[in-house]
Formats: sequence, C-alpha cells, structure tokens
Amino acid sequence: MRKLVLFMHISVDGFAADKNGDIGWVHVDDEIFEYAGRRTGVADTALYGRKTYELMQSYWPTAAEQPNPSKHDLDHSKWYKNVDKVVLSTSLRGKKLPKTKIISDNIVDEIHNLKRRSGNEIIIFGSPGASHSLMAANLIDEYWLFVNPVLLGAGTPLFTDILDQTNLTLVTSHAFSSGVMCLQYQLQR
Repeated sequence: MRKLVLFMHISVDGFAADKNGDIGWVHVDDEIFEYAGRRTGVADTALYGRKTYELMQSYWPTAAEQPNPSKHDLDHSKWYKNVDKVVLSTSLRGKKLPKTKIISDNIVDEIHNLKRRSGNEIIIFGSPGASHSLMAANLIDEYWLFVNPVLLGAGTPLFTDILDQTNLTLVTSHAFSSGVMCLQYQLQR
C-alpha cells in the first residue's frame, strides 16, 4: 500500500495560514528546497486541495522557462509536469485536466483506492482544508511539518476535526540555518 505523506509549513503555534489566509510568513530557501526535494522527487502522485492546486498550476508548468530559473525551479517544474495530480474539489467536478484526477465525492473510498494502486508515495502539499478531511478519516500516514519560527496567534490551524487521539512516532528532525525545523512523524498503526 502506498503512503500518503503530508508536507506542511506551520507556525510554532500550529497555524498553516495567518488570520487573512496568507502564508507570507513561511520561510523557504535553497537549503529547505534541497532537503524536501529529496523526498518529493520519489513521489509519483501529488495531492492538492483546489486552492493549492490552482496556485501550483499557475506557476510550476512554466517555472523552468522563466528567465534565470533557480535549480529548484528547474527540478520541481520537471517533477510537477511528470507527476500525476489529484485534486480534492467539488467546484472542479467534471473538469478534464491533463494528468489530473478530480475527486469530488466519496473522498475516503477514492483515497483508499489511490493508496492501493501500484506506485510510489502520494504527497499532499499544503492544502490545510483538504488535509483536515484526510486527517479526520485517518488517511495520512506520515507528516513532514516545517515549523517556522513565528507565532501567529490566530489563523487556519493545521490540526482540527481530529476525531480520536492520533499517535505519531518521530522519525527524524532537522534544523535549518533559518531557524525552521522539519519534524518527520509516522502514524502509529
């Protein structure tokens, strides 16, 4: 069975976005891109909520073609073009998009089916709303939490609607020179 891995930047107080829905406080740099890229590069499926998908789709297909692209732009753009994409969305229901499957109904069953298919890992980037649904159904197998050194006080919490206690095992932690910490947890089954 394939693993579903969540990649999420959060504040120290557990928010995935500030009170205005903004993520401008998230710190990313070459060191973080390189570290995360080693893991994302092995995934063959990317899972998004609609908003995150539209944000990604507006940038990554042509990022490598822009003037002076970074190494990350080149690498991630290539990965993004080749990876299968899955979008959890009711507003995109019925749309036909290249290399993209839209899931609008029966999310739990559809994700279970996706995990049973052959292939590598499935990675969900950001997408706090979609992540909430997946966490509530206990579908996420691993969490990569990039904890940014900021307290927001309010906003979109990452952990909400958890139905039962969820036990995790810390696999590894990594401190970046920026002060961001990556905490990698696996779900205890």
